[in-house]
Amino acid sequence: MRIAVVGAGGVGGGYGAALAQAGADVTFIARGAHLAAMKSQGLKVESARGNIHLVPTQATDDPATVGPVDFVLFCVKLWDVESAGAHIKPMVGPNTAVIPLQNGIDASERLIPILGKQAVMGGVANISATIGAPGVIRQTGTVLRMPFGELDGSKSARAEAFAAMCKKAGIDGVLSPNILTDLWMKFILLASNASMMAVTRLPIGKLRDDPDIAPLFPLAYREVFDVGRARGIVLPDNAVELTLNFNRNAPAELMASMAVDLVRGNRIELPWLSGKVVELGRQLGVPTPVHRLLYAALKPYILGAPT
Repeated sequence: MRIAVVGAGGVGGGYGAALAQAGADVTFIARGAHLAAMKSQGLKVESARGNIHLVPTQATDDPATVGPVDFVLFCVKLWDVESAGAHIKPMVGPNTAVIPLQNGIDASERLIPILGKQAVMGGVANISATIGAPGVIRQTGTVLRMPFGELDGSKSARAEAFAAMCKKAGIDGVLSPNILTDLWMKFILLASNASMMAVTRLPIGKLRDDPDIAPLFPLAYREVFDVGRARGIVLPDNAVELTLNFNRNAPAELMASMAVDLVRGNRIELPWLSGKVVELGRQLGVPTPVHRLLYAALKPYILGAPT
């Protein structure tokens, strides 16, 4: 099975290394110092699940040299979706499946006009990992899960083949008949947690038991839930409680990638997280006061540390 990983950061690097170790033919599309380190020293993943060191690592910045693949794990930042989608066209053949693993809820719909409806599936990344240094991925916790599926809910042969490959790689690859519900269940959590962690610059362990901060989590989750329901997404009645349960059991040191980016002074994905909740809330007539406040507080940092 030929797999291309577009964006070899914490998400792409973590999944891609596991798949390559299990025997898949994996090529990483990367750039800069991270690409140089992978080509010269291989890709390292440091994790409580067990460390991986891929030597050699197949990596390039030019998708045209790779050619059509069976699957593309599409893991770029949300502001790069359209440009990266156009960039990977040489790897997308008539039977290629592109699985977006971004935060947010709209990557698939943004890719369809570029790559075609047949090429695009839906996917959810359940992994907490970042680039610790060029060529090095550091994972927090041990979760390595990936719900994915066809956007129309069908059970395709390609999806079943990828599920089997995930199992071989030790990834909890969940072939979902309701991937939009899965996307929104993560969005309830991530849109809220990412902004809460970013605005406080603190990991979940410092926030979930704080008597002044903890009550904001269910309020923020409920806003996203209400927006999703108003948009016609099928969500379980206990979605907020399920999300709170995740918080209670998450590793104390867990820090959302947007919060990590903000602390590092980098650009952040706010417009597609709390910003998207606020935007859809306005369109659908759903109040989103917590996310409006979080968005307003973080807005000066969207392009990186203010100068």
